[in-house]
Amino acid sequence: MTEVATPAAADDQRITGDILKIAGVVVLGAIMSILDITVVNVALPTFQTIFGTEGQPLAYSTVAWTVTAYTLALATVIPLTGWAADRFGTKRLYMTAITLFTLGSVLCAMASSINMLIAFRVLQGLGGGMLMPLGMTIMTRAAGPKRMGRLMAILGVPMLLGPIGGPILGGWLIDAASWHWIFLINLPIGIIALIYAFVVLPKDAPHPSETFDFVGMLMMSPGLALFLYGVSSIPSEGTVTAPKVLIPGIVGLILLVSFVFYSFKPAHPLLDLRLFRDRNLAVSIITMFLFAVAFFGGLLLVPTYFQQIRGESVLHAGLLVAPQGLGAMLTMPIAGMLTDKFPVGRIVPFGLLFILAGMISLTQITSTTSYTYLIVTLFVMGLGMGGTMMPIMTSALKTLRAAEVARGSTLLNITQQIASSVGVAIMSVILTNGLKDAQLAGPAIASRRDPAIAEQIGGEAGVREGLAQAAHAFAHTYWVAGALVAVTVVAALFLPRKREEAALGADRSEAAPVILH
Repeated sequence: MTEVATPAAADDQRITGDILKIAGVVVLGAIMSILDITVVNVALPTFQTIFGTEGQPLAYSTVAWTVTAYTLALATVIPLTGWAADRFGTKRLYMTAITLFTLGSVLCAMASSINMLIAFRVLQGLGGGMLMPLGMTIMTRAAGPKRMGRLMAILGVPMLLGPIGGPILGGWLIDAASWHWIFLINLPIGIIALIYAFVVLPKDAPHPSETFDFVGMLMMSPGLALFLYGVSSIPSEGTVTAPKVLIPGIVGLILLVSFVFYSFKPAHPLLDLRLFRDRNLAVSIITMFLFAVAFFGGLLLVPTYFQQIRGESVLHAGLLVAPQGLGAMLTMPIAGMLTDKFPVGRIVPFGLLFILAGMISLTQITSTTSYTYLIVTLFVMGLGMGGTMMPIMTSALKTLRAAEVARGSTLLNITQQIASSVGVAIMSVILTNGLKDAQLAGPAIASRRDPAIAEQIGGEAGVREGLAQAAHAFAHTYWVAGALVAVTVVAALFLPRKREEAALGADRSEAAPVILH
């Protein structure tokens, strides 16, 4: 990896201005990447109308590809990031990723058909997929072992604001201007981030020591894309046995399993699974996977409940979810400071217990549940989120040597991407099947858009009964999410409970001090 003198070698505990400047670059890139995943979700009904013909909107499954294509591109490019950072330098690659993402955003705003939009979303995803793992590498090297918890907490802010701020921002831009602005908003942010990165990040002087693993790439990237494509198709198909789900899912899984066996042969594999020999990283990634499946899968249901059951607008639904972000913003800095002083095994389980309490509370929701009850529940879940996600990531990377950080960041990001997709698919299928089993649920929800449907199910009384059935389907789904959080608590008990020396520090004593690029 690239080596440069650290701006604060004399004091490896204080967060200096130079490090905060670097953190600002990373946070800007993360905001663009993560916010764009959620901000487009609220525009899908608009895409159905805009790109359809008069009186004949596009099918939801078609416009949903604007989200799926971005996610697939994101996941496919992540495995390449570690090698590319070694080969070209992190500063150069980070600026390239920002440029690709910004260019893709502008092209998306200019799209005149749904197929053009989907294609340009792929370009966006290729840039966005590199921003997070590169950002984590940059932050980890800048922080050093004794500041990682606090710096990773800063990186966690956009991870929390994306799912919360995305629906609010997207709803406001569409209402106040047009759908084009959910993409054009990235242009000024991208230009600022590009200039900021050019000025703040040290000049690259890469010393590539690894050959590119072409065989691994031919198995890993297509395998990951096909597997996630199959998983992402489950909600629209309604069953895992549909050819659209089964065929790409199985082929992708075969390629991924083949890659696992192959990856231990080359000296420098595309994805270094040897890192799992590090107990901290192995336990952290297992915990992260279970957590992301449960939390991000459950997170998807909250705004949907507010819109479909309570009849709230997209903007209001986004605002009602905001207390979760506020809770996380309160505990995340505290968790960051504690992670620098105490083992994460004594922090994360408590955060998960808050989330578990929130999930159990949501199993009791009805079509008339008090908004105060819901807001307090989401706030409690946010408190848990702030004390969970970034400490897990810190634990995973803290004992890795500096030369392994980029590879470890890549593993973490792929784990989170796969887990989020699996979680969304699981919760969507359970909820969809629950709504299908409730005979009046579908018509009652549809009656909010077309009042004439209400008369077909017995008027106002039928609508109330149908919404009650639909709310029960949401509550049932949260039992599954809660059970997964309970399993995550068990996994978190294996996280380090005794203080351990970070390997990053040893790295720095053996060679010239390093921080990122």
